[in-house]
Amino acid sequence: SPWKPGLPLLLLSPQAFSTTCTRCAKDRRLRRKRAISERQLTRYFVDQRRVRVVGGQGGGGGHSFHSEPRKVFGGPDGGNGGDGGHVIFKADQQMKSLSSVFPFYQGFHGERGGSKNCYGANGAHMYVKVPVGTLVKEDGRVVADLTQHGEEYIAAYGGAGGKGNRFFLSNENRAPKLFTPGEPGQERVLHLELKTTAHAGLVGFPNAGKSSLLRAISRAKPAVAAYPFTTLNPHVGIVHYQDYEQVAVADIPGLIKGAHQNRGLGTAFLKHIERCRFLLYVLDLSVPQPWTQLQDLKYELEAYEKGLSERPCVVIGNKVDLAQSRINLPLLREQVAERVIALSALTGDNLEELLLHLRELYDTYVKTEQSRGQSPVKW
Repeated sequence: SPWKPGLPLLLLSPQAFSTTCTRCAKDRRLRRKRAISERQLTRYFVDQRRVRVVGGQGGGGGHSFHSEPRKVFGGPDGGNGGDGGHVIFKADQQMKSLSSVFPFYQGFHGERGGSKNCYGANGAHMYVKVPVGTLVKEDGRVVADLTQHGEEYIAAYGGAGGKGNRFFLSNENRAPKLFTPGEPGQERVLHLELKTTAHAGLVGFPNAGKSSLLRAISRAKPAVAAYPFTTLNPHVGIVHYQDYEQVAVADIPGLIKGAHQNRGLGTAFLKHIERCRFLLYVLDLSVPQPWTQLQDLKYELEAYEKGLSERPCVVIGNKVDLAQSRINLPLLREQVAERVIALSALTGDNLEELLLHLRELYDTYVKTEQSRGQSPVKW
């Protein structure tokens, strides 16, 4: 026996040995994300921003005359000033909100021209990162639509640099004293508008269970409560699959009748559905005649934008754990032509069928985009 007197038997048991300490163990539980209330989330998610942009001013032209021994009248040698820097909006996939965009940006100024025909340095460009799916509007007119990662738009041009007195040298004027200042940069007031670029959009009336469903299939933590309009901001959850594909699902705040006329939360959040490639209609099976919800939702979408209700979709009958919902389920399937997936976001019943069908819709979207020669949106 390897045991020696004075050594406790516990040290020799194979279960007691550990190659790492508890703090460094690989199988320890990951830290959970800090819960953020809906009121706190309003500070982080901003989908509209008014921005004043000014290009950098060009540097002034130089004014000097060359002079050295035996060459007193060397002529003008003032160089041109550098151009001012632009203000450029750049779409970045890591950005998810306009909350980090400041209300004012200005490009860097160009340097002044120097003597000995030295040109001033150009001002550096000011890059402003914005989320993918940002619309840039000026006076209500769309001037740019940044839908791809890395896409850029010059919001304000920098001013041109001034001319030094060397530029004005001519046979008629051998000693020009004229030089010009740099031009001011372009100044504009732009409105940024974010449209969520998710693959799927959860569409439904208030308290249909959209937020609960998003919490069940992803790691997103939207607020859930038993009163209407709990969700005041769109949330995007990522559904992870075993082959490392990621499908983005957006929880759109609840719609009501007349939403296309800006009633309730109105068109402020209908715009987020425009970028969704396919729709998930979430119906409350516990209410009488749940198929009327689908008719009203499609009417609101079609009234807002023609053809929006005809996108690939699936009907989700939520709250199937209730007794009244099980009674309404066969009636709903008789009234609806689309595929109906009955589940319970609260208990997790039949979530697998939704995840499999969601992947089928995503694969169809990817194949369609590739056949058109376009790259599908990846998360």
